[in-house]
Amino acid sequence: MKIISVVGARPNFMKIAPFIHAIAVYNKTATKEKTIEHVLVHTGQHYDDRMSKAFFEGLNIPDADFNLNIGSGTHAEQVGNTMIEIEKVIMREKPDWIVVVGDVNATLACSVTAKKEWVKCCHIEAGLRSGDLKMPEEINRLVTDRLSDILLTPDRISISNLKKEGIEDKHIEFVGNIMIDTLEANRIKAESLDINKIILNNWFDGAKSNEGDFALMTLHRPSNVDEKEIFEPIIEFLLNEVASDMQLIWPIHPRAKKNLEAFGLYEKVINHPNIIILQPLNYHEMLRMNIGARIMLTDSGGLQEECTVLGTPCLTLRWNTERPITLREHGGASVLVGNNAERIRQEYRNTLIIERKPQRPELWDGNTASRCLEAILNYKEN
Repeated sequence: MKIISVVGARPNFMKIAPFIHAIAVYNKTATKEKTIEHVLVHTGQHYDDRMSKAFFEGLNIPDADFNLNIGSGTHAEQVGNTMIEIEKVIMREKPDWIVVVGDVNATLACSVTAKKEWVKCCHIEAGLRSGDLKMPEEINRLVTDRLSDILLTPDRISISNLKKEGIEDKHIEFVGNIMIDTLEANRIKAESLDINKIILNNWFDGAKSNEGDFALMTLHRPSNVDEKEIFEPIIEFLLNEVASDMQLIWPIHPRAKKNLEAFGLYEKVINHPNIIILQPLNYHEMLRMNIGARIMLTDSGGLQEECTVLGTPCLTLRWNTERPITLREHGGASVLVGNNAERIRQEYRNTLIIERKPQRPELWDGNTASRCLEAILNYKEN
């Protein structure tokens, strides 16, 4: 059997690493006839070393067999160029399966191309739904799930979503959250890191150190950072309230930094004595920060999941989420606050009094990757 796995952006790396490891473990005891040939394709959607290379090295992901070098561009450009290039790989390698993860443009492009080439497709992290068709990722999820032969879900809410859309039971497998495999495999290494060394190695301007409690933040979505009328009130809240209560550590996304500068806010932020602006962190560094944070503010889906397992109280700066299992009403650590500064302020005050309470949803046990591989090996077309 030959399997092509596809990654395109940083969240994919954390999901594919344990799957590659599961294949290696399987091959150690498999007969020659049963051995799996694995081919890794990196579309190059994240092409910056801090966004890509560091994650490959840190998570022991082997070098990609093919790098499509797609780079940036509009959604249509990324999807179209990826389809052109992955088709060449499929025609050359003639795989039995294409495995896609998550919901980036590479996920959509490769699932469509796989089906046009009559190659079976498996989607890891299937069934997530935000209900917001303005999100490009939601379109990617809907199309990928409609085309995939096996839909591997992280929770039972996702199974319900797929059934409502008419997907037959035989195509759905509940396997758990593969991101948690990566977390559990790297938790000890992350815990051993020194927070101030992370800061020293990654600061932008002005050396600062951590002193006691800190809030941790990531922001990257256009809905939060692209409009001054939205972004500026959030920044004022951070400066006047969060940074008055404790240090704020902010590994800053290039998009957020660019817009801080464009809106004339960067100097105000970087010069605040209680705000530490960092370069984007590698996986272990970010996990260490999450372990130590008193509160998380983020618009990242993956960090919502990590906060649930680590127990870090989390404000999700979005109006909806495709991961409702991470919300407090479902036992998680997160609450949706959108991008309205007053709403964020209210929930921030409420969240400060919440104690850390780690939760482990069903099958978020660190063994999801082996269940994913088992589902592929046991698949029967009829």
